[in-house]
Amino acid sequence: MEQFVEITEMISGALWGYPLIVLLVGTHIFLTIRLRIPQRHIIKAIKLTFAKEQGTQGDVSAFGALATALAATIGTGNLVGVGTAIALGGPGAVFWCWLTGVLGMATKYSEGLLAVKFRVKTENGEMLGGPMYALERGLGMKWLAILFSVFTAIAAFGIGNMVQANAVADLLYTDFNQPTYVTGIIITTLVGLVMLGGVKSISKVCSLLVPFMALFYILGCIYIICCNHAHIWAAISLIVRSAFNPEAAGGGFVGGVLITTIRYGVARGLFSNESGMGSAPIVAAAAKAKNPVRQALVSMTGTFWDTVIICAMTGIVLVSCLVAYPGMECSQGTGMMRAAFGTIPVVGSIVLAVGLFTFAFSTLLGWSYYGEKAIEYLGGKKVILLYRILFVIGVFVGSILSLKAVWNIADSMNALMAIPNLISLLLLSNVLVKETRKYLWKKNKLGVWNKHDLEIEKLEHERKLKQARRRQARLEKQ
Repeated sequence: MEQFVEITEMISGALWGYPLIVLLVGTHIFLTIRLRIPQRHIIKAIKLTFAKEQGTQGDVSAFGALATALAATIGTGNLVGVGTAIALGGPGAVFWCWLTGVLGMATKYSEGLLAVKFRVKTENGEMLGGPMYALERGLGMKWLAILFSVFTAIAAFGIGNMVQANAVADLLYTDFNQPTYVTGIIITTLVGLVMLGGVKSISKVCSLLVPFMALFYILGCIYIICCNHAHIWAAISLIVRSAFNPEAAGGGFVGGVLITTIRYGVARGLFSNESGMGSAPIVAAAAKAKNPVRQALVSMTGTFWDTVIICAMTGIVLVSCLVAYPGMECSQGTGMMRAAFGTIPVVGSIVLAVGLFTFAFSTLLGWSYYGEKAIEYLGGKKVILLYRILFVIGVFVGSILSLKAVWNIADSMNALMAIPNLISLLLLSNVLVKETRKYLWKKNKLGVWNKHDLEIEKLEHERKLKQARRRQARLEKQ
């Protein structure tokens, strides 16, 4: 096992070197500039999340698609992942994780747009889409679409399966002496039951679970922040200062080199919000949307809630606790989260356990859908049953594996998924600009024309009407 961990760590380190970090962050910055800072539309994008779509094609509502995407992204990456980033990269990793989220909103917007733009409708009326369809239909790169699907199917067993089960099993064993195999059996059974209903069942469960789990966890964070109010400014200062000059809160971190801080911050940011990885667009393609831009804006809010809000709160909670209690440093994210929530009297461990369980369970559901659609793209409907069986088995296996090995595998698969997806975003940037100009720059996302554009449209309509009348007159003479 030690040799296996070393091998996975070496592969993960190679994939998450300078080239991928530059490609990922560079794509975030490029799309932010190219699309005229779509992040500025976040308030109206949030309103669109709850707007009802009439007369549109799709399998689930825009909110249902967002809830499923959030279910997959709001997971252990928001809790254990942030703790792991701090433990390995120092407090400054929180800054890079947060910045990845802010800039990544433009990338998530772009992914959602291409997903709806290039989606296809099956014979039974089901909508299919995602980076594999954008690569195939938009760029004609079938081979790269296949590679993305392969990486996604494998990643579903890492980021969306084993990591989640492992985090829950470890916490319940440590705090409540719950055997890991019992936890594995329980989660496996629940996931299997929901997976049988397909995307509509997954979306329904996630729509009910996501608001509850997010509110429950945020209330716990707010309580800790209030208790540590005297150390909040010191924690924020340490995060920002350490982002460019790595240091430890109490001398116990292994981080210390700037690239290490950036690497773990960016990697955990991607693990948390999945902007640039190409997973969320798979479910965005199933949403009911009048045009690609509307769903793109809704998809963008997922990164806002996931990283800009929840991950930021987690980072401030952990670092403020590290400043207030210097002896709290832990080498693993789970231990750090346990120590922080242990400051809540009586119910602290219960709040963390419930939060982690719901986060992990919802992520398992979301990623079961992602992996299933990747497998369907590769082999059709006939292989879905086998995939579902293997997926639920993976839940049990993940609960008893080494945490470090699981995280290394997850990081490696994230990187391999991101590369073809980022290529599609960059090469199809002209499509992104064209659709955004048509529906967002020329006309706002609610479909209301401004006065200037209304006059232009009126003149254009009159011109076309005159042309039609002249053609009709020529035909009558003939």
